[in-house]
Amino acid sequence: MADNDTSLLFVQRKNFHKALIEKGVLAISDRGIPTNADSANMASVRIAAGIAEQLVAEVHERAAGQTSGANFETMVADFVTRTFPLLDHLRPGMWTIIKLGNRSAKKASSFAQYEHLSYLDELTRENKRLSAMIGNDYMVAPDIVVYRDLYSDDDLNTPIEIVSQDVATLADLRKSEQENRPILHASISAKWTMRSDRAQNSRTEALNLIRNRKGRLPHIVVVTGEPLPSRLASIALGTGDIDCTYHFALYELMRSVEEHGSSEALDMLMTLIEGKRLKDISDLPLDLAV
Repeated sequence: MADNDTSLLFVQRKNFHKALIEKGVLAISDRGIPTNADSANMASVRIAAGIAEQLVAEVHERAAGQTSGANFETMVADFVTRTFPLLDHLRPGMWTIIKLGNRSAKKASSFAQYEHLSYLDELTRENKRLSAMIGNDYMVAPDIVVYRDLYSDDDLNTPIEIVSQDVATLADLRKSEQENRPILHASISAKWTMRSDRAQNSRTEALNLIRNRKGRLPHIVVVTGEPLPSRLASIALGTGDIDCTYHFALYELMRSVEEHGSSEALDMLMTLIEGKRLKDISDLPLDLAV
């Protein structure tokens, strides 16, 4: 990559990596083990070290797992905030990007496609037998959301009159006296590493969003720093739930696997890339504009 590249996505990708290093999310321990590597797996360590070397990660204490994961979520949200809204000429709209986290009170039911779930949640809280039958797995709280704010009639009718009191009274994009909820545009699951349980959590969240929606399906994506192609395949292979998986440093991963990985690992990685199941973080803003 040319250091003199001034394009938005190149600059913000570089800033994203710089922030990961400065916050200690991406670092190398005094034992030479990168923070996104599985210390018990030498292939993971070698490939992750190859990525870190290209990105010039610093050597210091490893951050606690939960802190590292939370910081990664924040930085992914920051990256999307600094890129996607600037593509307004490609995807006009009033956009909000926020990190929710697991403890957030804001869930999928906060948005137009899933507002009926809040009523279902009230019913299950009041009726323990009903709660025991259906559970509450439908109440998804994504790591990061991108949502579209609604338009007043004045906004919609500029520069030409589009709506009146007699038509389009139920359209989700129209702000009304019934206080329509904003439209969920994207659900982003940010996982610094991809162990089997994390892959399953991301798939479960995706399937809940697919099954429980009323209206259009939001983009459902995963962003990860996992170095092992086999573990990336656990979330990226297949279709029907996740739109696509995005790697925090795909170009560096490719070079590292070529140099330090096995032929099987390289074959798997290329299968994911050529099948458009794995992309770089810089691809995400443009894909959100579709």
